[in-house]
Amino acid sequence: MHLDMIHDKQIAIMQLIQYYLNNLPVIFVQVTPVAALLTTLYTFARLNRDNELIAMRSSGLNIYQITRTIILFGILTGIVIFWVNDKVVPRSMVTISKIKDLMEKGTQKEKEREYEIIKNLTLYGMKNRLFFINKFTPATNTMEKITILEHDEKQNITKKIVANRGEYKDGLWRFYGSTTYTFDENGQLKQDPQYMEEEIMIITETPQDFLSQRQRPEFMTIAQLDNYIWKLSKSGATGVIRNLKVDLYQKFSSPLTTPIIILLAIPFAMRVKRRSAGLSSVVISLMLGFLYFVINAISVALGKAGILIPLMAASLSHILALYTTYYLLKKLP
Repeated sequence: MHLDMIHDKQIAIMQLIQYYLNNLPVIFVQVTPVAALLTTLYTFARLNRDNELIAMRSSGLNIYQITRTIILFGILTGIVIFWVNDKVVPRSMVTISKIKDLMEKGTQKEKEREYEIIKNLTLYGMKNRLFFINKFTPATNTMEKITILEHDEKQNITKKIVANRGEYKDGLWRFYGSTTYTFDENGQLKQDPQYMEEEIMIITETPQDFLSQRQRPEFMTIAQLDNYIWKLSKSGATGVIRNLKVDLYQKFSSPLTTPIIILLAIPFAMRVKRRSAGLSSVVISLMLGFLYFVINAISVALGKAGILIPLMAASLSHILALYTTYYLLKKLP
């Protein structure tokens, strides 16, 4: 018994270490913009207090020449973040999720999760089927408002099944209020839709498969997410597609945060002269940086709500930050 307890404790410690190691890429992506902001403020504030900036301007150097090195550093950092965010973070997120499930196994949190309701579940299954489920309840193995699209090898739709409700019982899926549409190679209906009050569906996926295989944007690379959106575009699930497009454009735009934050900090850092002025400039710069992240979160939410187009939702905060930086730089003496 004592040896088993020691073994279980060792496994728990190893899981915890692995959990935090896999969190490092995520932490790197999240912390870097804030670190870049503080570093820029400190560097140029120090140069300003020591009159180094006055000497540089007096020698004929313009603002771009003075700040070129740190801007290039921000761009290079953005490139690194883009690579880490696309290649490393998705794998880390998958591993973190698995470790978290193992660590929570048998706990109250896992029991509570059994009764959760998953909305807007989409995934690709066997036989080239695309599932779109409005509501999925794992505790009762039931689905509501189901759409299934079957494709051929060229991704042309061959069959569409729409059902009000589905239930998994005795190893079989039973659909209620289902309508089946069959299409030819040109996408035209081959026959009249077939309606059935109750139908047993030959679907190999179990409820556990739906849970384990559901697609999450944070778990996918850019190529995987783009391919998933392309496949999903034939389903007519406009809301889900819109949300995924916002997530896709976010993957492209988020690495720009570090160079933009650096640019936003430069005008304030170069104004610092006295201690009191320096403190106020630092506070204003930090507030603008915080406002930048708030605007980004709001624009993403508006994009997923359908108020902003996906591309604008992912880039609005960057556009506003760049315009603010340009305006402030023009005001510098």
